[in-house]
Amino acid sequence: MGLLIPGFDYRRVPVADGVSLNAAVAGSGSPLVLLHGFPQTHLMWRHVAADLAADHTVICPDLRGYGASDKPAADTNTDTDTDSYTDSAAYSKRTMAADIVALARALGHDRFALAGHDRGALVAFRAGLDHPAAITHLACLDVLPTLDMWDVMRGTTAAVGFHLYLMAQPPGLPERMIAACPDDFFGHFLDLWAGDPGAIPAEVRTAYLDACRAAVPSIVADYRASAGVDVDHDRADRDAGRRLTMPLTVLQQDWGAALGYDAAAVWRAWADDLEHRTVGYGHFMAEEAPADIAKALRELLAR
Repeated sequence: MGLLIPGFDYRRVPVADGVSLNAAVAGSGSPLVLLHGFPQTHLMWRHVAADLAADHTVICPDLRGYGASDKPAADTNTDTDTDSYTDSAAYSKRTMAADIVALARALGHDRFALAGHDRGALVAFRAGLDHPAAITHLACLDVLPTLDMWDVMRGTTAAVGFHLYLMAQPPGLPERMIAACPDDFFGHFLDLWAGDPGAIPAEVRTAYLDACRAAVPSIVADYRASAGVDVDHDRADRDAGRRLTMPLTVLQQDWGAALGYDAAAVWRAWADDLEHRTVGYGHFMAEEAPADIAKALRELLAR
């Protein structure tokens, strides 16, 4: 299984037909599920999880398609005349959010707090909209909702998100390109996005690259879904006026200054009870500033 979070028990939990998630579990008290981002695994939470397990039941899964969790084939329609190649329901955030609710229930928790980083934050956002009765508190780290993300990516500033456009392409070319040099591709983001490169030691970096190398098709499918079906789900919710009703904390870098938008205003459009903070860390903030992130999550849980 590779690197583990010390003191955590590991379980393989069925969450859907033919899909089980690898999950690290420790602690006691009110439950908190932590979802990782790209290009990482549940190990990104190792410091924060150990801190929070002192007074909470902490559950750290690998998302569907990542790490040691199952990687079902994407049910992708390749009819490019209708652009339906983007509608990979197996990796929609709706499907991945349902995985997390099923995981928590299988572990005995009908209601739980949920925090996600990057891709995991998109899953957490969707869980908050689709399963409001299950999510007591919500945290989203360094991300925008999918629909808003595409809205603000424009002009030359969009070059920072080249991977979003690459993995949105029809099946075949993105997978072949990334599989040709996976360590270079995934390592590029570990290097570029780290405010403190020392926060990801060599053995953890190796674990991330090993996991990503083995998951190229499912990672691409996750991103491809965010250029299609995930946008459709967000737009339908926006049009219907659906909002996040639980306390929400958002921590993110100052993307708005770089890309020309008001990040806090974007999130206020979705949330009734929002605490938005701009932070000075790099993207991998749970590894770069774990004490601060744990403190912010404890403050959220106290709301």
